[in-house]
Amino acid sequence: ATRARAAERGLADRICETAAEAVQTCDLVIFCVPPGAMGDAARSVAGALPADALVSDVGSSKVAVERALREALPLHAVIPAHPVAGTENSGPDAGFAALFQGRWCIVTPPEDASPHRLTDLVQFWEALGANVEVMDAAHHDLVLAVTSHLPHLIAYTIVGTASDLEDVTQSEVIKYS
Repeated sequence: ATRARAAERGLADRICETAAEAVQTCDLVIFCVPPGAMGDAARSVAGALPADALVSDVGSSKVAVERALREALPLHAVIPAHPVAGTENSGPDAGFAALFQGRWCIVTPPEDASPHRLTDLVQFWEALGANVEVMDAAHHDLVLAVTSHLPHLIAYTIVGTASDLEDVTQSEVIKYS
């Protein structure tokens, strides 16, 4: 259904039936799956991925993602990235032309990353309008834990607690949450 919708919207010149088919001639492959699925997604294309392809991702955690991608694709250049953009929606209908314009994209190259490949990835994100910051993967995870993951956890906990109390208080807490 996702491929059919992407084709209907004209989001790509060619819609492939498999991920392995899609990567066969790529210079850059960006995995856009949940962090826990990165390893499986990378293994599914390992045999079809060109040797010189640069591999990246858009996940919100970097240490575990880098490890998963490098284990699945040990012969490929892997440079993780995290565009801090988007909405609560996903899929082919959630994107829009200015999605990355003026938004941050944090690139987390491993210590052994090629400076040339790093420049390629930074230029890719800048071409989409992103403001690029380069930082260590572990530092990224700490910064995002404090600025994003922890606040989301707190918000979900508050709303969950309010939901539990709604039956007792019959308040409008959930309505205004």
